[in-house]
Order: sequence, then C-alpha cells, then structure tokens
Amino acid sequence: MPEIVVISGKGGAGKTSLTAAFTALAPKKILCDLDVDAPDLHILLDPHNTVRNDFVSGHLAHIEPDLCSGCGQCRDWCRFEAISPHANGGWHIDERRCEGCKTCVVLCPQQAIAFSPRTCGYSAVSDTRFGRLVHAQLDPGAENSGRLVSLLKKKARELAKKDGLDLILCDGAPGIACPVISSLSGATLAVLVTEPTPSGIHDLTRVAGLCDHFRLPTAVIINKADLNAEAAARIKTFCTDGGHTLVGSLPYHPDVTLAMVQKLTLPEYGGPLAASVASLWDAITTLAGQAPRPL
Repeated sequence: MPEIVVISGKGGAGKTSLTAAFTALAPKKILCDLDVDAPDLHILLDPHNTVRNDFVSGHLAHIEPDLCSGCGQCRDWCRFEAISPHANGGWHIDERRCEGCKTCVVLCPQQAIAFSPRTCGYSAVSDTRFGRLVHAQLDPGAENSGRLVSLLKKKARELAKKDGLDLILCDGAPGIACPVISSLSGATLAVLVTEPTPSGIHDLTRVAGLCDHFRLPTAVIINKADLNAEAAARIKTFCTDGGHTLVGSLPYHPDVTLAMVQKLTLPEYGGPLAASVASLWDAITTLAGQAPRPL
C-alpha cells in the first residue's frame, strides 16, 4: 500500500495547505497528521466523531507525604533541580522539570517516591468529509514525539487494511528532527515542499539529505515560485544534481488564503490553482506507483 508523506524543511512553506488539497483529490485513502507538536490539518478538514485515547509515555516521580521523612536527599540527587521545599513542609517534585530518570525513586531511603505512568497528550481518530483522519496532540513541553508519530502510523495502517483503502496520506512535521524521521519510516514517497527563499533552500537541502540517508524517493514542489525566479532556478538545479524529482511549482496566489479562511481545500475552492494542484497530484501518484517497496 503506498504511503505518501508531505514534509518541508521549514514551517510556513505551504505543506499543510497542499496536503489538504491532495486529500480532496485522493480516492480510498486514510489521512494522518504526523505533526504532533503543532497539528493544524484538522483546521481545514473539520473533524467530527472524534475518539480520543491518552498518550502515556515515560513516568513521573511523586513524593508520598505520609512516607517522606523530610531528609532532603532526593533534592541532592536530582540533577534537574526538580525537587524543592513544599510550602507545607517536606519536599515537592515539579513535574515540569522532572525527566523521569528514576534516581530519586531508587535511592530514597524511605521508598517514599512513587513512579507513575505519565500522560503526555492524546491520539485520536476522527471522521472528515474526505475520510478518516488519524491525529494527535502532545501536551506543551511533552516529549516522545517520535514514539507518538510511530503509533499514529501504525494505527493508520491498521485502519487502512481493515477498511480496504489504497493509500495512506500523511502531513508530516517541519524540520528534520525525531517526528520527521518517524514520519519517513516505512514511507513509499516523500513530497518535499519548499519556497524560493534563503531559508527555504537551506532547509530543503537538509530534509532532502535526510531522505537520501534513508534511500527514500522524493518529489519536490516549489511553492510561491514566482517570488524569486533566481532562487527557484537554484532549487531546480539542486533537484537535477541531487536526483530529486521536481514535479512542479505553484505561484504565490491569494486564493490560498481565501480558501483557508473559508476552511476549504484548493480543489473545493476552485480558481486557477485547482488545476495546477491536480496536475501535481497526478505526478506524485505516478512516482509513488513507480517507487520500490519500503524496506
């Protein structure tokens, strides 16, 4: 089953707007928003019938006041300065600072520190007008985004197989960190959305290098291509020299914002960009069909 992941080296390149547009064009697919730190695909897809599950990852230390002798040794052992005096006496662990290393739990002479599973956010499955959407949200400052992305992809694959769907279409996170690496795992094709700016070119080279490392076929889209013709030409040269397929480009156009304000995808909104997006999607699906099966 093809698995297409739309990513970009930087935020604001138009990745989610294009992913949403592709959702309106792709038949028999399941959608997956893998940007678990700041998801926004749901804004355009307006999900409903949402079923949520807590995302539990790691542990959090907690001092049991009835067992604590007040010796303060836990504070001396904590390298993260998460333990401080409590207003009512004894000691308190600041969960924002606790890294779940378990040092205080193991070394407490009174065994007065509990080590409870930590809820870091939630995962969800929702219905949309374009099909099911698998998505999630981490709590502010929470970790293990890579593991949460892996869980989302596993769920999407299970649902796609159960419902007899032909495609998994994913909106990835920007950058090249853990959630992006997890997003690319098992993918058939990575669609790299960039823009003709210094930061756009710089971050395209980084995310393209990441795909090269994993030997993952790529398709490049230059968004807002008419903003800087010279920079767009540099991107085309980079794609040719690096073996990255440039499937096309889109101009800067107010219809993107106008459609977004109405919570519509570009194919739904219509206008001159709708046909261009459809051509891009045709090229992407052709590449995905030609790509070797992921390892």
